[in-house]
Amino acid sequence: MKTLGVLMLDTRFPRGVGDIGNPGTFDFPVHYKTVHGASPQRVVRERDPALLQPFIDAGRALVAEGASAITTSCGFLVLFQEELQAALPVPVWTSSLLLLKDLPHCGVVTVDAASLGADHLRAAGACVDTPIEGITAGSAFQQTLLHDLPMLDTHDALLQVVGAAQRLLARHPTLTDIVLECTNMPPYAESVRRATGVRVHDITTLIGERFHAPPH
Repeated sequence: MKTLGVLMLDTRFPRGVGDIGNPGTFDFPVHYKTVHGASPQRVVRERDPALLQPFIDAGRALVAEGASAITTSCGFLVLFQEELQAALPVPVWTSSLLLLKDLPHCGVVTVDAASLGADHLRAAGACVDTPIEGITAGSAFQQTLLHDLPMLDTHDALLQVVGAAQRLLARHPTLTDIVLECTNMPPYAESVRRATGVRVHDITTLIGERFHAPPH
């Protein structure tokens, strides 16, 4: 059976079923490799280029352990997509943002709208004017994820993700699809679907589409 390798940020916050960091999210083998020192701050807000080589090294270790594809635990790592794919001999899907180029009427819900920019969209092969909406700055959910706190308020997380999606559609009512950038948001995807009536995509749906797809 094929094995998925997941490059993990160095975090401690809780990860429920649906989160990419919980092996119960998947019905196939998953191997995890933490990239030590890769904090959410360094990846999301600092975009630290010094982390590229540690991610490549961890990816090679996962391939050596039998991983047949590689993904990550943070959508902002799309900035490393080209380099990681060039360095690794298996498919690499750094981010759900890679779905955008095939979704012409789509917007993004992200953990930090102030940090997600045109360079991330270009790295994903998406239009740089793709609409983006973030969860509330300073909210409990954002604080947990960006400051790696040990407690997760799942009720606030649900309200934040659904609220951001509703704000996105209020600004852009013609959207037919939403991509959840954050790999901690899939547990709330169904609630977003019910609240908005549009199609919702995330890192787990990307993996579901591509992991068992036949090679081209």
